[in-house]
Amino acid sequence: MVTATLLAGAVTTPVMGRLGDLYGKRRMMLICAIPLIAGCVVCALAGSLTPMIIGRGLQGMGMIPLGISALRDVLPPDRLGPSIALMSSSMGIGGALGLPIAAAVAEYASWRALFWGTAALGLVVAVLIRLLVPATPAAARGRVDVLGALGLGAGLVCLLLGVSKGADWGWGSGVTLGLLAAAVLLLLAWGGWELRVRDPLVDLRVTARPQVLLTNLASIVVGFSMYAQSLIVIQILQLPEATGHGLGQSMLAAGLWMAPSGLMMMLISPLGARLSAARGPKATLITGSLVLALGYGSSTVLLGSTWGLLVVTCVCGIGVAFAYGAMPALIMGAVPLSETGAANSFNTLMRSIGTTVSAAVVGLVLSQLTVDFGGHAVPSEAGFRTGMLVGCGAALVAAAVTLSLPGRRHRAAHATGADGRADRRSSRV
Repeated sequence: MVTATLLAGAVTTPVMGRLGDLYGKRRMMLICAIPLIAGCVVCALAGSLTPMIIGRGLQGMGMIPLGISALRDVLPPDRLGPSIALMSSSMGIGGALGLPIAAAVAEYASWRALFWGTAALGLVVAVLIRLLVPATPAAARGRVDVLGALGLGAGLVCLLLGVSKGADWGWGSGVTLGLLAAAVLLLLAWGGWELRVRDPLVDLRVTARPQVLLTNLASIVVGFSMYAQSLIVIQILQLPEATGHGLGQSMLAAGLWMAPSGLMMMLISPLGARLSAARGPKATLITGSLVLALGYGSSTVLLGSTWGLLVVTCVCGIGVAFAYGAMPALIMGAVPLSETGAANSFNTLMRSIGTTVSAAVVGLVLSQLTVDFGGHAVPSEAGFRTGMLVGCGAALVAAAVTLSLPGRRHRAAHATGADGRADRRSSRV
């Protein structure tokens, strides 16, 4: 069920970004709301696993990258930075509210109520987009690269399915190795096609620009680091106290303990926007990566109590707020207006790849470092601490990658040249 949502989001995000550039981002956000609502209803009515997987796949077609990209179309430049930071951090507040609410519903009511509730929220979102979001113009010309979409989708399914299920199937199994090998071949073939086709799904030449390329690399590592603590902290909170390192919290209590980290993301996002305005989004991304590393580092002394974990998750949330607000700004500052949706959606895909790899790596660490508890193998304290150190290292790698990004002067000169070429092409047309 989880993998279906992951795969659907990874495959459709770049496609929706390109369609947003071609046909308008608001229109595509409204279209994305249809499978979101339908998926919730299918899950609410599901009586077996198959319709549940189908519904979860439909829910994976997210609209957040389109919404962030649309900001460039509808807002003046002086409001763009704070708005990007606020929208990026809204994912944190959504998760902060979702964790305890979902836990309360699951514990005290029917799980089907979760899906009926999200279906109603999806309908509200669609109505608000229709009423409040200004129409966004079609910024690009051309046609949809159907073969490119199919090639990217096939490659991503093989890659993400192999990575996410490798621990279950065995990393040396024929299925896992076959999927990973197929992913390499398919993605190489897809890249060759995208470089030759007239209207590519993803313009790899733009993606290869230093600012875009390095930001995408940093996004993979930040996504990895961000997700590691999410996987670890919730397990520590809910493991029985009898294990010696679990904190024995109920599902609802665990959600409440993790909720403040999302609230911190919302509170910190305006500071990230100010830092980006003063020093550039590169400085904000470096700051976020270092704060994220600090949060992981603090776990070496704070891992043994609920209040300690609250501090760890809040510090990590602050780092994520800085980083997630800076990455779309870096991407949109380096690509032409006609490719905003596709480039930002591709960046979101990079973060998804990072979280998938994080789940696989952390899962592998925790499965190897276990203790016996009542005849069952559960993650040991050493396993949790090792996983947190892995997340800390990933955050430091993200900071190092960000340091190699071009400076403001270089980016400004490059952007001026790119805009000039775009204007000349437009004039000729």
